[in-house]
Amino acid sequence: MSSSCSGLSRVLVAVATALVSASTSCPQAWGPPGVQYGQPGRSMTLCCPGVTAGAPVSWFRDGETSLLQGPDSGLGHELVLALADSTDEGTYICRTLDGALGGMVTLQLGYPPARPIVSCRAADYENFSCTWSPSQVSGLPTRYLTSYRKKTVPGADGQRMSLSTGPWPCPQEPPGAARCMVHGAEFWSQYRINVTEVNPLGASTRLLDVSLQSILRPDPPQGLRVESVPGYPRRLRASWMYPASWPRQPHFLLKFRLQYRPVQHPAWSMVEPAGLEEVITDAVAGLPHAVRVSARDFLDAGTWSAWSPEAWGTPSTGPLPKEMPAGGQPHMQREENPQANSPAPPRPSLLPDPRPLDHRDPLEQMAVLASLGIFSFLGLAAGALALGLWLRLKPDGKDGPQKPGFLAPMIPVDKLPGAPNL
Repeated sequence: MSSSCSGLSRVLVAVATALVSASTSCPQAWGPPGVQYGQPGRSMTLCCPGVTAGAPVSWFRDGETSLLQGPDSGLGHELVLALADSTDEGTYICRTLDGALGGMVTLQLGYPPARPIVSCRAADYENFSCTWSPSQVSGLPTRYLTSYRKKTVPGADGQRMSLSTGPWPCPQEPPGAARCMVHGAEFWSQYRINVTEVNPLGASTRLLDVSLQSILRPDPPQGLRVESVPGYPRRLRASWMYPASWPRQPHFLLKFRLQYRPVQHPAWSMVEPAGLEEVITDAVAGLPHAVRVSARDFLDAGTWSAWSPEAWGTPSTGPLPKEMPAGGQPHMQREENPQANSPAPPRPSLLPDPRPLDHRDPLEQMAVLASLGIFSFLGLAAGALALGLWLRLKPDGKDGPQKPGFLAPMIPVDKLPGAPNL
């Protein structure tokens, strides 16, 4: 009875193995030759690469002499691994009936791809780039397919957005990098980005809708310089330039913000300059200061850029620069050698600098002069009008009938008829 049960179990195992073999075909080559891929916990079918399909072979693990599967298994050139795990990874050798080497197969296990994480950014108003990263490590060779479409609004009637013609490829720069570029984009348009992760076990796609005005983030400003202001121990002058990636157009400008702090001070102070330079008026005398700037579209589209690399500067400790004499040669002062026993320099002052810094431009001065002229003219005109009214209403002092005028109804009481003489 036991022998019959044992024989029946062998038959069932053979039938099940045959069904697995019939339902699981050998995977196509993906990646390096001689490598097959599978998922842990799933059945795997390895195929001997150097023999005809169906030819009986014997299977061995590389470096081992024990037989894994003989030629009488009925599986031909295939080797079936049920519920493969990490211990099954490695190289397998198949041999023909005469002992000749049929081929070698390397098994690598991993997972199907998951939807990648995608983000896009525009460094200017004409081009944008998208980057991605896997949301799950598959452990298998992976490549990405990238494309994009332009989305348009058919009208203001509340209809859904319809996709325009496309898609177009989003070229990866450089090839194989996790980044693709879209050139010549329209600032007021919307785009749909398609990033598909592909590995030997499948594919997974992420779709992302973006608009340039929402993903706009300029590069940090360049050429930041920090200089002292001679004679002003509480002031520093910072200047910078537009980022090279931002086209200089009159209708697409940038605004800036500037942060500064003394050395060893963790807290930053911030101002928003009106142009490409700023004078810091509350620096700590005698201490180096770190300065950095950031940029954003002047209409607040997108977000602020990253901070520029820090630049350092120390306020001036010397006197005010003297004016140039009439001869055109500056007065030269003899430098004195510092004495070894000279007193220490005074400690930095934390009080604000009371001396003003007059850096108004000529246009501002002309506007002030024009305003003063207008107010002077109005004052003179008002004075002339008051003088004319006073002269017209002044009594001439002569007897006789007065001309009817502004004050004619006001007649003295003693001149009224019938008034008693007191």
